[in-house]
Amino acid sequence: MSREEKLQNLRSIISDAGSAVIALSGGTDSIFLVHVASSMKDFRLLAVTVNSPYMFESEVSEAIKFCHDHRVDHKQIMMGVPENVKNNPPDRCYLCKTEVMKVISQEAHRAGISNIFDGTNVDDTSDFRPGMKALKEYGIRSPLLEAGFTKADIRALSKEAGLSTWEKPSNACLLTRFPHGTPVKDEDLRKAEAAELFLSQLGIVGSRIRVHGEVVRIECQKEQIETLLSGKLREAIIKGLKDLGYQYITVDLEGYRSGSMNKRSE
Repeated sequence: MSREEKLQNLRSIISDAGSAVIALSGGTDSIFLVHVASSMKDFRLLAVTVNSPYMFESEVSEAIKFCHDHRVDHKQIMMGVPENVKNNPPDRCYLCKTEVMKVISQEAHRAGISNIFDGTNVDDTSDFRPGMKALKEYGIRSPLLEAGFTKADIRALSKEAGLSTWEKPSNACLLTRFPHGTPVKDEDLRKAEAAELFLSQLGIVGSRIRVHGEVVRIECQKEQIETLLSGKLREAIIKGLKDLGYQYITVDLEGYRSGSMNKRSE
């Protein structure tokens, strides 16, 4: 199926719904879904962003800006770290997603909208995503998945549409930077976010910070490892991360692996 055919399918799914609340994280997928839905004639759309301490502040800002610039009805809901997530348990993704979808479902009820959409796509089904169980439990629909969209499709069509998020690296919540069973404070989350932003500004884009107490482990793309270890850049990284409060700076020679903390805990 061509991308244009998938796009037509997506528009049909959205149009048939008539109205929907879309869970907007500020990432590539949810931004694209809101973009398509907002272009549909006579479609009632409410984008909802649940802002918790383990979300990237930059992504929340991007969601707010996008909706403002495209005149999309948008609501930001502040949510603290749920009690059952504070110790970063192995099922944190499911527990967190359950709380997020509960909040969004309540907002949809208040708005008189029965459909709730999220940005899950085909590629997400091939990875370990315990949060998808929560989506099913709350009856959340994933139009991108239903229409057969892969991440590559979304990036390509986002680029054609002129969306700045088309090449944005995939991301996950900040709790994934810490081992399971580790109590995580708000300041720990902000420090990890600042560390990844710092690396990105140095050109190490798409990297992950993994925090093990006073030790920080950098996972970057394998082709970036040699560059990262070069003289001046290495010194800049050491200084920058120590200035943030990390005592020992290491580089993971295996490079970036999605879910590496999950594998460690098994």
